[in-house]
Amino acid sequence: MRIAEIAPVWFSVPPTGYGGIELVVALLADGLVDAGHDVPLFASGGSVTKAALVSPLDEPPDPALLGNVWFDAYHTLASFEHAGEFDVIHDHSGIIGPALGSMLGGRPPVVHTLHGPWTEPARRYYELVHERIHLVSISESQAAGYPDLRYAGTVYNGIDLDAYPFREERDKEGFLLYMGRANPDKGPALAIDVAAMAGMPLVMLVKKSEPFEQDYWEQEVAPKLTDAVEVRENIPHAEKADLLGRARAMVFPIQWPEPFGLVMIEAMACGTPVVTAPLGAAPELVAEGETGFLADTVEGMAAGVARVDEISSLACRKRVEERFSARAMVEGYLEIFERTLSA
Repeated sequence: MRIAEIAPVWFSVPPTGYGGIELVVALLADGLVDAGHDVPLFASGGSVTKAALVSPLDEPPDPALLGNVWFDAYHTLASFEHAGEFDVIHDHSGIIGPALGSMLGGRPPVVHTLHGPWTEPARRYYELVHERIHLVSISESQAAGYPDLRYAGTVYNGIDLDAYPFREERDKEGFLLYMGRANPDKGPALAIDVAAMAGMPLVMLVKKSEPFEQDYWEQEVAPKLTDAVEVRENIPHAEKADLLGRARAMVFPIQWPEPFGLVMIEAMACGTPVVTAPLGAAPELVAEGETGFLADTVEGMAAGVARVDEISSLACRKRVEERFSARAMVEGYLEIFERTLSA
């Protein structure tokens, strides 16, 4: 098949730092090429891929302009200008891709992955296009958030297992890890509370580059910091993977229905159990009592931390291998592409 992968415009593929969608697109494009398919990848300049890179923009937009509709519109429209050259278009862009795809009349079919949360404007928008494109959810929880739409299927995000060295229980150290944006939905302030209640030091890998993230951090998180909390920003992947592997557990106290949660499978890939809230896709990712614990209060999560010695590191790794590997993701999308073409 000739499969066009259209990445968001905001970061290079793969990202050098923050950029979960771009990381997924990078693995998917490379995996499709390895499977023998012809894959043009539409992504910002500076991207590195096994696919045939096409860059409507020579470099990603300034991070301060993240979300600016003109960059999204230009990148996506320039990508769809080539629509007639492909068997399938797989779109990961913002709101422009589904609109353009819905006007092609199925020639070629457009598969659009839903990477974001449901909002009322998003529901109204996808009601207009869902019967003319093929929507893919990234979790059953996400699809259940708006079951009235037509879905082509669910494909979990995947990671490159080779990039996440596995560590057994005996190699773990006595600290907890939090990884995520400085955003109340991600619960960084609550992670500090959980670690304090559990009596363990906490390492925080945080993104707080946006103004609203900085404001939230200064007002809600910084006042809670103590000598038992270490904060790191913008670290390279190797350092991140090392910390993921050495941590006794990841504490991820999300406060919203997260559609997926890539950091949870990154931790489990390293053999590290996850303690999180039972919201969004978390119950699909973390097997209660097998790869971590689910609780909806700080006290409950602290109790889960106290029980992480019951969790097998190998069980964590195996769950990711079976369900959330790059291989599993590529196979899932190929099944949807083939079913879409045959229909």
